[in-house]
Amino acid sequence: MALPEMITNLLQLSKDNILLLLLAVLIAIHLITDLVRHWSARTLPGPFPWPIVGNAAQIGSYPHIYFTRMAQHYGDVFQIKLGNRTVVVLNGDAIRQALVQKGVDFAGRPDFASFRFISGGRSIAFGNYSEWWKVHRRVAHATVRKFTTGNPDTKNTIENHVVSEVKELISLFMRETSAHGYFQPHQYLVMSMANIFSALCFGKRYSYDDVEFQQVVGRNDKFTKTVGAGSIVDVMPWLQFFPNPIKTLFDQFKELNSEFYEFILAKVVENRRTMEPSIVRDMTDALIMTLDRGMTGTPGVTLDEKYVPPTVADIFGASQDTTSTALQWIVLLLVRYPDIQKKLQEEVEKVVGRNRLPSFQDQQHLPYVMAFIYEMMRFSSFVPVTIPHSTTTDTSIDGYPIPKGTVVFINQWSLNHDPKKWDQPEVFNPQRFLDEEGELNKDITGNVLIFSMGKRRCIGEELSKMQLFLFTTLLTHQCHFTVDKQPSLDCMYGLTLKPNPFQISVTLRA
Repeated sequence: MALPEMITNLLQLSKDNILLLLLAVLIAIHLITDLVRHWSARTLPGPFPWPIVGNAAQIGSYPHIYFTRMAQHYGDVFQIKLGNRTVVVLNGDAIRQALVQKGVDFAGRPDFASFRFISGGRSIAFGNYSEWWKVHRRVAHATVRKFTTGNPDTKNTIENHVVSEVKELISLFMRETSAHGYFQPHQYLVMSMANIFSALCFGKRYSYDDVEFQQVVGRNDKFTKTVGAGSIVDVMPWLQFFPNPIKTLFDQFKELNSEFYEFILAKVVENRRTMEPSIVRDMTDALIMTLDRGMTGTPGVTLDEKYVPPTVADIFGASQDTTSTALQWIVLLLVRYPDIQKKLQEEVEKVVGRNRLPSFQDQQHLPYVMAFIYEMMRFSSFVPVTIPHSTTTDTSIDGYPIPKGTVVFINQWSLNHDPKKWDQPEVFNPQRFLDEEGELNKDITGNVLIFSMGKRRCIGEELSKMQLFLFTTLLTHQCHFTVDKQPSLDCMYGLTLKPNPFQISVTLRA
């Protein structure tokens, strides 16, 4: 066939089938567009990860700030790489969607190396979600409730412990002020809170000079730095197998966990030796009585006496660290904002007077005190990112599929500093929690996220709030705090966000 004839036939074919060809092209374009849209909807956005380290170097010293900044660019759900792990970071409203609406899906814990050495490997806080975990948490929660909202007698016991410890704390404050003028309160606040939990867990307090007790509570900073979100030892575990600073840190972490657990074991043994079947002296007694006879969940799941020490370790270790960190923020904010300190003193004195000490019964009549505590929690966000979660099944969030076993970081800071929810979130202002009548606005207090939510909500939340209320009222009722130099709001990142060391001076109020 001659070339002119072939061209003529092709042209004729095109003319005959022009509509079919156009239709085929349109269908192809539509399918390709759908495919691209489908792929985009299934791919989480996030910053570019570098080989080997991923985004670890970009996170910096304050991961919660980095995550919040990334959320402004990529949205409330994005992904990063830490080492070779993909990590999904949840911010803002996506947190409630995951932890409450899909609570079971996001209730797991990653298989991080550090988690295996906490509480003898049977930790509630760091243990993975399972039928065993559900029974374990139920037992621990019921025990804590017996000593808080569940029993008026034990509630009075807590109040007595706190009052006694605050008196001792004030005495130490006065001694330090007399000797030095200004001093750092950090260690005294840590020891004070640890003593309260020692009394609750073991029925005894320690002298602040007790060497063993100082060693136990002094390990908190190293512990929280190792298990905080973004910890290098967990996201790049291969670093622990050859000499380097990370291996040294991890070895220290294992050692301090072992020593702490030995301390707890010794206390449990002592409780067993001295307890009487009909008398519950403390939380350890309560746990022994419950678990020694076995606590059954679903068929085949029974907790026994082996779970007493790890449960005590979780309650004693985690609770006193977070609450003592909150106390440090309270004292810092009192001296940084003297007008607010004065307003607290005036409200407490108006309700309580000078002839008695504040008590739990006064809480409903002290709305500004409660507003101050909630604003401290919101402003400091002293647990900025929760213990890392993981997904227990294939799931999704905001339309993005997330495979089973994915590590998930919960950035509580982002919710507490969201300008869409809070007017001038960077400003410390307790007034934001009061309504027009000056009463505490409970609808607004519910927006503060510090103890997590859903399946992993902290079992010690109510106990911590009770103690923070008593410490705030007792300290402002009895003392006046001043500084020589305005302290900064800079802090040290870990599982808790601790203020940098600062100095105060304390005088007794007439």
